[in-house]
Amino acid sequence: MNELALRRLFDQVRQGKLSPDEAVGKLRHLPFEDLGFANVDHHRALRAGFPEVVFGPGKTPAQVAAIFTRLARHEKNVLVTRASEEQFKAVRKKVRGVQYRALARAITLQRDRARRGKGIIAVVSAGTSDIPAAEEAVVTAELMGNEVEHLYDVGVAGIHRLLHHRERLQRARVLIVCAGMEGALPSVVGGLVGVPVIAVPTSVGYGAAMGGIAALLGMMNSCASNVSVVNIDNGFGAGFVASLINRL
Repeated sequence: MNELALRRLFDQVRQGKLSPDEAVGKLRHLPFEDLGFANVDHHRALRAGFPEVVFGPGKTPAQVAAIFTRLARHEKNVLVTRASEEQFKAVRKKVRGVQYRALARAITLQRDRARRGKGIIAVVSAGTSDIPAAEEAVVTAELMGNEVEHLYDVGVAGIHRLLHHRERLQRARVLIVCAGMEGALPSVVGGLVGVPVIAVPTSVGYGAAMGGIAALLGMMNSCASNVSVVNIDNGFGAGFVASLINRL
């Protein structure tokens, strides 16, 4: 349920196409639906601009399928992050048209492909090993109605690879940059563009990388003032925030 759907519902009642009781039936699960093990937030799209997103880890395949089914009854686009193939198989039995984006580990349902972003969101990865976090950002931004481009394996160890795509970087309205190791790439990109850069530290690296903490601290200390940082491996959070910025 989003603002447009709510207005359409009110118009149908006003025009006599829908009875008040039928309208109440459609609104019965607004703002949430209690499944016993989860309270599904059907009000999220109205408040935040996008339906509730399901975090896969810790949930059984049956739980994910039940939550996904309820969301799909009310929303056109549904997303599960960090999902397993077993969870996807359970969802696929209940809902038609779902896809499993393996690199992003995401289950998606996209029935609304309208563009809501004003420009391009560019997603950049330092290395091939950073692609899972980058793909999670790509999937999130796409489902939220954005034109998304990606540049992969353009890290600072071969900076000429990044500079080769300088024009593409400068076309973007928002950038997401994923990097592990020492996390230097977002600062470099930030110095090349005049738009927001959302840095995603990844857990890629050897011992002293400390599971992404070294990249996180490096990005938080960036000297490029247009760089902000999300949590380690949080491609979803980066994609979501980038989408909100791209709507402004």
